[in-house]
Amino acid sequence: MANRVVIGSQWGDEGKAKVVDFLTLDADYIVRFQGGANAGHTVEVGDQKFVFHLIPSGIMHQDKICVIGNGVVLDPIQTLAEIADLHTKGINPEGRLFIANNAHVVLPYHSTLDKAKEKKAGKAAIGTTGRGIGPCYSDKVNRIGVRVGDLMDERELRPRVEAMAKVHNEEFTVMYDVPAIDPEVVIKDYLELGQKIKPFVTDVSEMLYKAVKAGKRL
Repeated sequence: MANRVVIGSQWGDEGKAKVVDFLTLDADYIVRFQGGANAGHTVEVGDQKFVFHLIPSGIMHQDKICVIGNGVVLDPIQTLAEIADLHTKGINPEGRLFIANNAHVVLPYHSTLDKAKEKKAGKAAIGTTGRGIGPCYSDKVNRIGVRVGDLMDERELRPRVEAMAKVHNEEFTVMYDVPAIDPEVVIKDYLELGQKIKPFVTDVSEMLYKAVKAGKRL
């Protein structure tokens, strides 16, 4: 079957979410395939307000499966905050929300670098949200990033964070006069975050392949 894909020609703030909300009614799976927590999508249902930065708003429909794909750069802290907010409003996303194990993770280095670059640019600043999206994608392309699956195993996470610290902390102190970030703190904190998001993490490529083969609507 043909799947439906929504792509914004302006790459932001052009109403993609409204179109996705409309198409959600005729879909089994709602898949986010790119971007990060810099965007915001507010949905009001009755007297309740839902603000999503990472989780597809289709999660409000009890019969829908929502997926955060490997093209997304994931902020685990923001993701857990959205999950907690859903719970307070009577929505349990477990079993309906899935996160790609190979999606890249936004770390403190990224938001620090994002803000430092904007500050140094002065009037030439591009106006980022400071959430570290661009720097995270840069690390992904440069093959020094951390993936969601790495958060589940210190043997995988430690060498990646230590390598990233070597690159970015030198950048912070030499180019931007920003204090270095302690990699040990990052490792400890993100191993804990990994355990919290673990119930939602899976190989979404395989899952979606099976869904398409089964005739599900994406």
